[in-house]
Amino acid sequence: MLSRIAESLFWIGRYVERAESTARILDVHVHRVLEDPWLDASSAGRELLAVMGQPAEFDQQVDSRTVTEILAYDPTRPFSITGALSAARENARGARVVVSSDVWECLNATWNDLPHTEELARRLGPHVFFRYVRERTAMLAGLVDATLARDDGWRFLVLGRSLERVDMTSRLLSSSISDDPHSQSWISLLRSCGAHEAYLRTYRRAVDAARVAEFLLLDRLFPRSVYWSLALAEDILAELDGGRGRPRSTVDDAARRMVGRTRTELEFHSVAELVENMPDLLASLQSTCSLVSGEVTARYFAREAPRSWAMEVPA
Repeated sequence: MLSRIAESLFWIGRYVERAESTARILDVHVHRVLEDPWLDASSAGRELLAVMGQPAEFDQQVDSRTVTEILAYDPTRPFSITGALSAARENARGARVVVSSDVWECLNATWNDLPHTEELARRLGPHVFFRYVRERTAMLAGLVDATLARDDGWRFLVLGRSLERVDMTSRLLSSSISDDPHSQSWISLLRSCGAHEAYLRTYRRAVDAARVAEFLLLDRLFPRSVYWSLALAEDILAELDGGRGRPRSTVDDAARRMVGRTRTELEFHSVAELVENMPDLLASLQSTCSLVSGEVTARYFAREAPRSWAMEVPA
């Protein structure tokens, strides 16, 4: 496979997942602002922008409307929902030889309908836009799994999606880390991940911060957990590395080593350690995703990778 095509597929996976996860994060943020009369909307907005790698200016007025404009509607920013979907479409157009017609038509139709959906959201509320993005990206993920052969093209796309999911799940947790351990916002966070029912079936008890963190970070059966995504990324990197499985001596793929080390360290954290070290742990996960993306780029795409999540631009 041409490195240009592989890179486009990798970034389709990342950008589509980024759009979906940003919609989920913003949905949680808007709910928090509306439901908690004691919440300082400006401080919450600044905190979210900082979590997303886009800190606000010192004298900038920040409320939920401003945050939504920056992270949802701005087409010039690759970390916004509109910017990410536009970049995914451009990458798909450059990889039409391997992307199925169903996937291309879904992505193209989603992009074409974004202005109309944004107009509706400005009249009826941002949840219209967030729901549309979540439904369309879920449809796109289903078409990817249903219509693409399980070859290297699919592997690069799913690798990008898995790395972005680790990064964005950690950012989602970061956006709620300062909340009261028994706050309703933790329920909103689970719902934003589509994880509320799965959580209740797993724990069969009230929601609290420690168990939510344990579920979203360590659960081995939930496909949006950090552990699941890291394990999948590790398997795909092994297959891309010639399917050699466990070597006799050491793994020479730096990206695979970093993912495996992170997964192993996370696996053996106790719940108490998770809670105590949560800010540092989440920051470390985000840093690992950026470094792994750089190593994948250097090894397979033959050009220098962006140095940080905030600096990444469309491939």
